[in-house]
Amino acid sequence: MHTNMYSNLNNEGERRPRPRFRREAEPASARPRFRREGEATERPQFGQRPFNSERPQRPNKPFGGKPKRNNGLYSNRKQQEYRQQNEDPTKPVRLNKYLANAGICSRREADDFIQAGVITVNGVTVDSLGTKVLPTDDIRFHDQPVRRERKVYILLNKPKNTVTTTDDPQERHTVIDIVRNACAERIYPVGRLDRNTTGVLLLTNDGDLAAKLTHPKFHKKKIYAVTLDRELEEVDEAIIRAGVVLDDERIEPDALEFPKADRRHIGLEIHSGQNRVVRRIFEKVGYKVVNLDRVSFAGLTKKNVSRGKWRFLTPKEVAFLQMGQF
Repeated sequence: MHTNMYSNLNNEGERRPRPRFRREAEPASARPRFRREGEATERPQFGQRPFNSERPQRPNKPFGGKPKRNNGLYSNRKQQEYRQQNEDPTKPVRLNKYLANAGICSRREADDFIQAGVITVNGVTVDSLGTKVLPTDDIRFHDQPVRRERKVYILLNKPKNTVTTTDDPQERHTVIDIVRNACAERIYPVGRLDRNTTGVLLLTNDGDLAAKLTHPKFHKKKIYAVTLDRELEEVDEAIIRAGVVLDDERIEPDALEFPKADRRHIGLEIHSGQNRVVRRIFEKVGYKVVNLDRVSFAGLTKKNVSRGKWRFLTPKEVAFLQMGQF
């Protein structure tokens, strides 16, 4: 059989192997890579650095932009520098409130210090309760000038076996122990969670905001994930939806849902500020709460915050709380 040099068949009519332009030193099965002698055996990639070379430091720079700064959304330095509300220098405030806002002590403790005569205003000792001062006054505590603190707002995903208090006489683990190294300011929890209740807890030194968030008239909403010891019967569900009486107050949930297939797991939205209100609601109809987690408080959630961890609030979150958008 006659074949020309461009045919794919040999003299016996069999298909010729396709030429690979390989070198004699290469095995027959090796695919050529068109590299020089002494080069690496890896196939080169587009933009790949030279073989065995040290990886260069890639600049932290987006395409066509300036290098990014290494302070994340929740960096300590950024989140502690909140923009303070403008205060009127001509508006007097109570001395105990001024001392509390400065982080010296609580308002109740401030009254004790005032009566003890350790507070001076413009060089004059003040020992009467109800005294009002101006932000421009020279206020001293034990002859040391009192300076206003910067406001700090911390969201904690509270773990179990943790007491919601600043100091525990029984020396149990407290929420302050978790955030002790977060800031130099004296902060305290807003509201309370039971020792074995987990979830969103706000800590701050902003007394005005704390009072607003704990007062019942502001109707801040809280959402809980509840796990019962048994499935909730429909008749008991109807009783809870209609409202149960606790301490002479009818408590009606804003919402009650079943996020899972069974009726043991319940999502409950409520705005009441009574002590242990969720547990007492279900105890009223004969159920025991075996697990309770607060997933939302005044619009704040624990998203991206692991159990036992914390973060600073963003300025936007602080602004919403100050404006009462709960």
